[in-house]
Amino acid sequence: MKLAIIGLSNSGKTAVFNALTRQNLETTIYPTVSGEPNFGVVKVPDHRIDRLAEIYKPKKVTYATVEYIDYIGLTKGDVAQNRKVFDLIKDVDAIVHVVRAFENDSVSHPMNEINPLKDIETLELELIFGDIELIEKRLERMEEGAKKGKKPNEAEKKLLLKCKDALEKEIPLRNVSFDDEEQKAMKHLQFVSTKPEVVVLNIGEGDLNSDRMLDFQQKAEKYFIDKDISETTKVVTLCGKIEMEIAQLNTEEAKAFLDDLNIQEPALNKLIHVSYDLLGLISFLTVGEDEVRAWTITEGTNAQKAAGKIHSDIERGFIRAEVVGCEDFIACGNMAAARDKGLLRLEGKAYEVKDGDIINFRFNV
Repeated sequence: MKLAIIGLSNSGKTAVFNALTRQNLETTIYPTVSGEPNFGVVKVPDHRIDRLAEIYKPKKVTYATVEYIDYIGLTKGDVAQNRKVFDLIKDVDAIVHVVRAFENDSVSHPMNEINPLKDIETLELELIFGDIELIEKRLERMEEGAKKGKKPNEAEKKLLLKCKDALEKEIPLRNVSFDDEEQKAMKHLQFVSTKPEVVVLNIGEGDLNSDRMLDFQQKAEKYFIDKDISETTKVVTLCGKIEMEIAQLNTEEAKAFLDDLNIQEPALNKLIHVSYDLLGLISFLTVGEDEVRAWTITEGTNAQKAAGKIHSDIERGFIRAEVVGCEDFIACGNMAAARDKGLLRLEGKAYEVKDGDIINFRFNV
């Protein structure tokens, strides 16, 4: 899974990126309009993997991972400048939109006002304008081609006009219904407003666990509910500055710090899990003395397709899948006990894999 962290300048994008990736990139107090993108790979926190590793004591423990990209901020009304960001994020699975909700006089705001809902709307419109620009250029090329005798692709033209109509009504394409053929035809166009979105309200230290924090969260959620787009956009509230500090601590120090703040776990864990839910992703698990590992698949994937995540030969030679739920296995303590209690079962290729399934694939090639 690849996610792009975007936002207006000085929203705290890089602080969130640092916190997620445990990097220590410089955070500036002024807008940055150039530079190279930053990349980082993050392990997906999973208590099930932690517990299974305690049981098996394997040579290797492999968590699911997420790749994050951080780049320059978007600028209101500057489509040419914003195109640098759009070109980078067109291949990602989803976007993490960091919105400034913290007060700090020493850190300038590009619009000279701390107004999270206004910033959300501003960035949404920039994504929409970026896609309109792309559509208009493509329609122009079609028209020029038609003048030269080249027959236009009528199906694509119809799709482009449908997208343009929605965008001009300020509806991002992630909230427009497309059939299978349209979705297939859209892939090469790489629109940016099609991306599912996690909005991160970046609050100040003093607003943690406060009524103001709750108010920010509720207003942002209502904004998306009122626009009937809450299914493709989720809201998380955190303090990037504190999360960045936590990320630099060892496990014991981090726990003590969280306890002092009356926080159960870093908010970034929630951000990762919300991203998974938004994209409809789950993890199945494989276990053994060599390795305990999480494998990421799309919810609804059958057992044979899931086997292919490990190796194409296993998918091709699939016979059966031995399956037990992780919680059932942990309660039993070992596979023999799970089998005796009838919790370890054999499933065929059509079985729909569930989140947390521990699977051993039988195959023959």
